[in-house]
Amino acid sequence: MNKIELKNISFSYSRDETEVVKHVSFKVREGSYVSVVGHNGSGKSTLARLIIGLLAPNEGEIYIDDELLTNKSVRKLRQKIGLVFQNPDNQFIGATVEDDIAFGLENRRIPRKDMQEIINNYAKRVGMDLFLTKEPSRLSGGQKQRVAIAGALALNPEILILDEATSMLDPKGKSDIRGLINEMKKNNPNLTILSITHDVEEAFDSDEVLVLNKGELAYKGKPKEVFANRKVLESLNLEMPFIMDLKDKLSKEGINIDNCENIDDIAEVLWPSK
Repeated sequence: MNKIELKNISFSYSRDETEVVKHVSFKVREGSYVSVVGHNGSGKSTLARLIIGLLAPNEGEIYIDDELLTNKSVRKLRQKIGLVFQNPDNQFIGATVEDDIAFGLENRRIPRKDMQEIINNYAKRVGMDLFLTKEPSRLSGGQKQRVAIAGALALNPEILILDEATSMLDPKGKSDIRGLINEMKKNNPNLTILSITHDVEEAFDSDEVLVLNKGELAYKGKPKEVFANRKVLESLNLEMPFIMDLKDKLSKEGINIDNCENIDDIAEVLWPSK
């Protein structure tokens, strides 16, 4: 089943401007983890806002669960989607972590007697259950983003859209969120994740990668396929994921590591254990 389907989507912010998204079509299957990558200005974040219904396409159709996204259906379909933005500070409403996770539940009119259990459950899932009484401003970037994700997951979405959710984090924060995404997929195989990102390391963990270039869908496929061509990536101002870059350079030195899936495998080839 397709959770998201775009058919020939085009969009510009005004009639006088060049189209930011140009004739983009793709499908996202239920339970899949899809990354949309591209350089700054490629149309990635605009695409997220079109899917969530914050913007309306100039041309084409968007379907959520095979239902057309329109002015009439947007309210209902949006309840199936959780959205986490680039800057978690822009999403905080409550004075404490607990209040912030509760905000969306209150809007959904979840009974107070059920709310606390939901808050505790999702705070624990993202590793923030010991911070419920803390002020969001006192948290690290990675912790703030964990709270934002908890708030989105607490609404029990069928689709989670991450719009540059790791772009403002340090390497540890990015690693934490990548680990959290993998954990979410393991705990809920039916959760569909669409990650809008410029982080190729994050995209390498996904099931499928879509590459946008100047508003157009330039490439799509499995991460190993998309990131295998250094010249193509360089032409799109994208880097190779570290492990792909390392394997490529070792291969040029005559070291065969084609069957290596991770750093540990490569280390075993270079320094075999006794």
